[in-house]
Amino acid sequence: MLTRRGAFNLGANSDQEQKMTSAQKLAFIGLGVMGSPMASHLVKAGHQLTVFNRSNKKAIQWVAAHPGHSAATTPAEAAAEADIVLLCVGKDEDVREVICGEQGLLKTLRPSSLIIDHTTASATLAKEMAERCSQQQIEFIDAPVSGGQQGAENGLLTIMAGGSEQAFKRAEPIMQVFARAVTLMGPSGSGQLTKMVNQICIGGLVQALAEGLNFAKQAGLDQQKVIDVISLGAAGSWQMVNRHKTMIANEYEHGFAVDWMRKDLDICLTQARNLGTQLPMTALVDQFYAEVQQMGGGRWDTSSLLKRLQGYSTKQ
Repeated sequence: MLTRRGAFNLGANSDQEQKMTSAQKLAFIGLGVMGSPMASHLVKAGHQLTVFNRSNKKAIQWVAAHPGHSAATTPAEAAAEADIVLLCVGKDEDVREVICGEQGLLKTLRPSSLIIDHTTASATLAKEMAERCSQQQIEFIDAPVSGGQQGAENGLLTIMAGGSEQAFKRAEPIMQVFARAVTLMGPSGSGQLTKMVNQICIGGLVQALAEGLNFAKQAGLDQQKVIDVISLGAAGSWQMVNRHKTMIANEYEHGFAVDWMRKDLDICLTQARNLGTQLPMTALVDQFYAEVQQMGGGRWDTSSLLKRLQGYSTKQ
C-alpha cells in the first residue's frame, strides 16, 4: 500500500493539506532534529500534543514555541490521555525503554491505542515491540523515515512501514502530515528491513560520489562543471544533486551524522549475518566511516567520506 503527494514539491505542506486529518490527542516522544519538526507539523495539522524528551529542557522549549500544548516528565505521563503515540528516538534500547520501561508507554496506554515508531532500529526489535503491544491490545507500526532533517522540516519525508493493514490505515493520515510518500511494506519489521536497504544504497552512493569528486580534483578538473555535466546523465542521484556543493566547499555540518550512520550500518550488517547474505560494499563503507570517526568527525554528516579521501591525498 503506497500513498504519495507532492513528489515534485520542494516546499512545506500547504495549510489546506495539513488540515486534512481529524484532530486527535497525540503524544510525541523524542524532540531531536527529526522529531521536533515532525511534531510541529502535527500541531499545524490541528492535533493536540503532549511531548516528552529525555532532556526536559528541549521539551520545555518546544512547548514554549507551541502554546497550548504540554510537556510530560515521563513517556507514561505523555501517553496517559493519548490515542496515538509517535516516537523518534535513538537506538533499540531507547525504544524498548520508552515502550516497556518502568515509566514506559505500556504503563498508561489504553487498549486500542496505537504506537507509531519512527526510530531507525532493528527488525527484531520491531517484531518484539509489536508482540509486547499486542498483549495489551495496542497496535504497533514500525515506520522509519528517510529524507533527513531537511525532509522533516519541509514535511517531505519518505516513510516505510511495517505492521497490519488495520494499524497502517489508522496511522497513515497522521504520517502523511509530514511525508511525501507513505508505504506499507509488509508485517511488523518490514519497515525496518526496507530502511536497511535504503541505508545500504546510500552508503555506496556517497562513497562513489566522494571518490568521483576527489578524482576530479586530483585530475585538475573543475569539480562543479563535472557535476553539472554528469548529474544530467546516468550517474545522477539525490546525493549528487543535494550534497556536492557542501562537499566541494569542505563543509560537513549538514545532514545525517556519521555516528548515526554507523549505528544504522551495524543494524544492516547484523541483519545480513542473520540472513546468511553478504554486504561487502556496506562493510567497507562502514570501515571508512570508522576512520572518519577517528579523525574526529563523528558529528560530521555522511558526505564527509570525501574528507577522509582528501586526507589520504594530502599524505601522498
